[in-house]
Amino acid sequence: MASVSEFRTGMAIRHNNDIWIVTEFQHVTPGNWRAMLRTKLKNVKTGRVMEVTFRMTDKIEEVRLIERKMQYLYADEHLHFMDTETYDQTYIAPEMLGDGREFLKEGDMVSMFFMEARPILAEMPNFVALKITEAEPAVRGDSATNIMKYAIVQSGAKVQVPLFIKEGDVIKIDTRTGRYIERVATG
Repeated sequence: MASVSEFRTGMAIRHNNDIWIVTEFQHVTPGNWRAMLRTKLKNVKTGRVMEVTFRMTDKIEEVRLIERKMQYLYADEHLHFMDTETYDQTYIAPEMLGDGREFLKEGDMVSMFFMEARPILAEMPNFVALKITEAEPAVRGDSATNIMKYAIVQSGAKVQVPLFIKEGDVIKIDTRTGRYIERVATG
């Protein structure tokens, strides 16, 4: 058991018989009341974020998670990954990666968190670089404003990009929002 004063961002805890990740915390001392800790916790199974207030005297069970970088291999009804150091393979449900999974391509590295040799959380990198496989050509004179068009990237996802992006370009995408960030210089 750990004291709530030992909380840190990214810490995994067991609360209400579920595993939660501490995403934010703040020590609060309101007037002449006792000190407390306001936290935002993210459920590792559902992804739901909940605000919880703990008293400073509360004890909470810390859960030890082992993080490993895993390489994406292929997908069937599950997503299959391999540890590049031990060559151990594992698979997860596609929902575990959230919306970012549409930007996953073969060979990409993902952070996977294990509890008792079982994967319980997987996180995409915040940014990925993907090649445009399909894009409408830009029409001359349409560049006066920030007009966007849709393009298909090599993972099969559809992304809004500026008009100057063409087929074959490599772009940087934020996997959390699915938005175009910039064109990546190649070569």
